[in-house]
Amino acid sequence: MAGVFEVEVDGVEHDHGLEHHNDANQFDVSKLSPEEKWRMEHAKMHAKHKGHEAMHAEMVLILIVTLVVAQLVLVQWKQRHPKSYNLVTLFQMWVVPLYFTTKLHWWRFLTTWFVFSVITAYISFRATRKPLACTTPRLVYKWFLLLYKISYAIGIAGYSIVMFTLFGINLIFRIKPEDAMDFGVSLLFYGLYYGVLGRDFAEMCADFMASTVGYYSASGMPTKHLSDNICAVCGQPILVDVSEEGIIENTYRLSCNHVFHEFCIRGWCIVGKKQMCPYCKEKVDLKRMFSNPWERPHVMYGQLLDWLRYLVAWQPVIIGFVQGINYVLGLE
Repeated sequence: MAGVFEVEVDGVEHDHGLEHHNDANQFDVSKLSPEEKWRMEHAKMHAKHKGHEAMHAEMVLILIVTLVVAQLVLVQWKQRHPKSYNLVTLFQMWVVPLYFTTKLHWWRFLTTWFVFSVITAYISFRATRKPLACTTPRLVYKWFLLLYKISYAIGIAGYSIVMFTLFGINLIFRIKPEDAMDFGVSLLFYGLYYGVLGRDFAEMCADFMASTVGYYSASGMPTKHLSDNICAVCGQPILVDVSEEGIIENTYRLSCNHVFHEFCIRGWCIVGKKQMCPYCKEKVDLKRMFSNPWERPHVMYGQLLDWLRYLVAWQPVIIGFVQGINYVLGLE
């Protein structure tokens, strides 16, 4: 089907429509390659925005000012009201990507999102029940620690594929660059997104469980006295001595001399983002706690996820707000 297009020659626009059947310049748009179609759309966009430099500069200025103001507001909100900030951010993280992926019909993401939501909803329900079942803390921390490690592995795999594609290693396996790049970016997105979302849910569950157990209080003194052989995270006895090698898990002793189950303290510090002792609130030295160099990237990965939370949760909202300002001011 022949398309209708306009060509500007020497400042004069010539309209080539369907009625000019014998025009030599007419051609079938459907026969163009994707690259040629992209170039045609790109040329049309440049022609449409030609002469609007002042308007574009004003729009860029609005964007920069809005980003700065939004960053200041978010920082103040997080410092003054951290609980409400974390809840709203968690909701944003959960809903914003769902809206865009539904709109774009990304069914694979929607399937994984649904599975993650069902399992995490069940885990969160268990974590917020009172009285707390004795097996719940271990279940919660094992699930989120597993999710954290899976997201970490997927993110590293995606990043590696992207780098291999940039260096042309994909050509050795006869894989098209666009296919390899799409696959790598998709894996990177999956790893980072579920890594951030899992850590936020883990932090919420950690607060509920620790306050229910009674050995931790966000403000003030704990409601229970901690015995030497009790883990303050889950409230269960410690059966393996610090100097012994456990069959399933080891026992960790912090610098404050309080001891914890391995899964509990790992989930508390790395996944739950609590870098302090659950009982006495002394700051935990993660580098000393995880002396193995292969474990330290997990700590850095957790810090990266904290930064990406702003990008995923709040950046689309800020961009939408900027577009609203441009619409009100009549800027296009």
